[in-house]
Amino acid sequence: MDHFQYLHGELTCEQAPIDRIAEQVGTPVYVYSAATFVHHYDAVAKAFAELDPLICYSIKSCANVHICRLLKDRGAGFDVVSGGELHRALLAGADAEKIVFAGVGKTDDEIVAAMDARIGWFNVESEAELQNLVALARRRGQTVQAALRVNPDVDPKTHRYTTTGKKETKFGVDLDRARRVFIEFGRQDAVRLRGIHLHIGSPVNSVEPYVAAIRKGLELIVELRAAGFQIDVLDVGGGFGAHYKAAEAPPAIQYAQAIVPLLRGKNLRIIMEPGRTIAANAGILVTRVLYRKKSGDRDFLIVDAGMNDLIRPALYDAYHFVWPVKPPPGFIPTARGESVNMSGLLPMDVVGPVCESGDFLAKERFLPPSERGDLLAIFSAGAYGFVMASHYNSRPNPPEVLVEGDRFRVIRRRETYADLLASEMGDESARIDR
Repeated sequence: MDHFQYLHGELTCEQAPIDRIAEQVGTPVYVYSAATFVHHYDAVAKAFAELDPLICYSIKSCANVHICRLLKDRGAGFDVVSGGELHRALLAGADAEKIVFAGVGKTDDEIVAAMDARIGWFNVESEAELQNLVALARRRGQTVQAALRVNPDVDPKTHRYTTTGKKETKFGVDLDRARRVFIEFGRQDAVRLRGIHLHIGSPVNSVEPYVAAIRKGLELIVELRAAGFQIDVLDVGGGFGAHYKAAEAPPAIQYAQAIVPLLRGKNLRIIMEPGRTIAANAGILVTRVLYRKKSGDRDFLIVDAGMNDLIRPALYDAYHFVWPVKPPPGFIPTARGESVNMSGLLPMDVVGPVCESGDFLAKERFLPPSERGDLLAIFSAGAYGFVMASHYNSRPNPPEVLVEGDRFRVIRRRETYADLLASEMGDESARIDR
């Protein structure tokens, strides 16, 4: 479910017309629905309520501090993977004890900052990292809590770049190695190794990989407890799916119906790290058609958003539904995704202005007739959209807008050329604005 719909022939976000936002803020622009963020967070919380989990929103999916604050107010903790994300969580007012810090390459400065903040948990990814964490904690005379990230060697059947739970990935340790890590580090005081962390990848649009991974994790916990180790936390990670092509992602309750029975009565504090399932369908990228052209047998819509604004199609060959904000009469979609089928649609490539052949947002997509000046909406762009934006071709980042009911506000202003150059030129950049 999301709160983007066509009313009276035009796309709205909640009760705010998208064309009004584009007129006032310009394009390209990311537009988010606060109600959709809340809806999907609440759906996860309600589905898993029996376990009373700590739900740590994965900041990497959509990191704007205003959105973090919105979810913090719903009770969310935060999953962070860098010092910058830790800073965002704290700036949003997060309870530090509800922060978990993952990532394979935590620097000493990042670890110390997390220790200073007194975060709840470090999700440790290797023996080397654990050795370093122990050394830093002892040097500071501090005790920290940690969970070991374990690869259950389960294939989530997703893109190879977002598969993280197979034995050969860079993340975590395999099951055999995990046993040795606890033998070496599980009985010292500086880092209290009390948990297991699982994260198999994203997006995972079926429950079976979670069932397989959690069963392996529980078997390891039983074995470790029998050996005398105190294990009272299981972080099941994130990765639940979102709707891109149709309604392919199971609802939160369907994941819960398979997972909750496995964890019931296990005397474990459950941590979850949803990101995409909360954020993806809560945002769109709005772009304007600059030119329509024909090259050989292909027709192109050249728009003002490019791969630097939304890299998922170029990086993952990811599908995003694209449709005009104000379609011609007769072209209002009753559903979104690959199933849209109307007479009069034209095969088009939607491409950006970046000087790369890989700069595309949609290929061979059947769309209503569109011309210069028309607005297009790129749906399901709330997760891994703006957060992966770059300045390639010296293109300033677009703004982000948050809609609440019939009102909207800019939660990140559009960058200027001065912003692009500020770190290169210091005070001089202030004189080279648009």
